[in-house]
Amino acid sequence: MLQGLLKSTPKLALPGADGAGQRCGLVAIVGKPNVGKSTLLNALVGQKISITSRKAQTTRHRITGMHTLGNTQFVFVDTPGFQTLHANALNKSLNKAVQGAVADVDLILFVVEAGSFTPADARVLTLLGKDIPTLLIANKLDNIHRRGDIAPWLQTMTDKHAFAEFVPMSAKNAKDIPRLLTICEKYLPEQAWWYAEDELTDRSEKFLASELVREKLFRLTGDELPYTSTVIIDKFEEEPPQKKGQKRLLRIAATIVVERDTHKAMVIGDKGERIKRIGMETRVELEKLADAKVFLEMWVKVRSGWADDEARVRSFGYE
Repeated sequence: MLQGLLKSTPKLALPGADGAGQRCGLVAIVGKPNVGKSTLLNALVGQKISITSRKAQTTRHRITGMHTLGNTQFVFVDTPGFQTLHANALNKSLNKAVQGAVADVDLILFVVEAGSFTPADARVLTLLGKDIPTLLIANKLDNIHRRGDIAPWLQTMTDKHAFAEFVPMSAKNAKDIPRLLTICEKYLPEQAWWYAEDELTDRSEKFLASELVREKLFRLTGDELPYTSTVIIDKFEEEPPQKKGQKRLLRIAATIVVERDTHKAMVIGDKGERIKRIGMETRVELEKLADAKVFLEMWVKVRSGWADDEARVRSFGYE
């Protein structure tokens, strides 16, 4: 459960320890939109901390996830997919997050779909420096019917970048994750851990609540709703258990922001059925992750052109 594991600031795992025998380092997960970066992060951490959907640009923030195994602590950073199609203020903010994430890390996982290399992949690759070891993660290997086709493709990828290693895999295959962790480990420096052993992410429960609402929003509206829709948490209050054996209560008020009245009607749905389902599915998952009772209220507001307004983008929590 995430109660007690979600933190807003990092801390040393063992205060006063010299870190002898320990390894710890930053691993950036980068790639174009919708190649499975968030699914990979969740698998590496062993817990859902980053939302997923089939809609491109689901991840909009740098999300840090930790996994401590033996003497090694992996600090993974999931990034938004680098956008080249739209140059609005939102996408400029998201691209800035990607560029910042790859500037000062120990290892980069460059995620592409196995057997594919598109112009969008190439654009992301130009952001990666030559001084930081980079693993080519050929994800979604399960979609390749003939594994023999991968070898020629991997050979072509050697001309694209000086990759340290090639890792064909599927983020949804549990057997591939330990193998990837073993490969990553040797690239991390010997130093004391940055976080406590049981911490999973540096993001708060408030952040997780907004992300879960947005995930359900995108999943239940499909391609009908523009990706620029977002979620703002207006209230997040925690009440302790009233009686022994009861769970704490989270009172949350959230606003879904869309750009048009037609989008608002789409989110609400016929007789309010869609927004009720968004709320129900969010509440059920959040109660499980946070180990708490959740009371969730939601509204939908129209803010036309917000994604092109730099001030409003910042006010909505984007860097």
